[in-house]
Amino acid sequence: MTLRSPSRPLSRWAVATLAGAALALTACGQDADDVSDDGAAEVAGGAVGPDVPLDEDVDLQQVQLEFPLDGRYDEGEDARMFFAVTNTGSAPVTLTDISGPDFAGVLVEKDGGAGLPLQVDGNDTLYVGAEGPPNVTLRDLGRSLRSSQSIPVTFTFADAGAVTVDVPVSAEGQSPGAPFDFPDDDPDQDPTEDGASTGGTGTES
Repeated sequence: MTLRSPSRPLSRWAVATLAGAALALTACGQDADDVSDDGAAEVAGGAVGPDVPLDEDVDLQQVQLEFPLDGRYDEGEDARMFFAVTNTGSAPVTLTDISGPDFAGVLVEKDGGAGLPLQVDGNDTLYVGAEGPPNVTLRDLGRSLRSSQSIPVTFTFADAGAVTVDVPVSAEGQSPGAPFDFPDDDPDQDPTEDGASTGGTGTES
């Protein structure tokens, strides 16, 4: 299922600058209690999901894992992943594979079926995890994770190549729903208002 493209986001330079400043200020207030069991610092408030370009037309946006309700993913647990794929070109692009060293497989739920591929039409945006199909879950994590910690995930597109993204766990206190940002003056861009269903059957890829 593809939905309308949102208003053009901030430039990547501006997003990166704002995100870096926020993380730097947050990190200054850390103490020893904010260090996880594997020695990595846990940033209070979590991390901002990255925006990553694949080519001049295709971007991955706000890629992140859902915050675990108990504050931590243990090894062997599953984690839902949120992201959007924007396609400003005229031709469709197809996401054919999602892989990585820190999970065993991927569960994909979508309208009318299950599993990859997922197609993004030209001049359109695909929202994954927006309170309805398509949904993507990483199965059987190979390590524990807390807020702001990340794992590498490789997204492979038939038409735009592959890119590996360090995908962070989203911020503590975030509702278990889509973390996408929408213009306040344009509620029609919110895919949760588009009548998307929440059903579906998934298969591992």
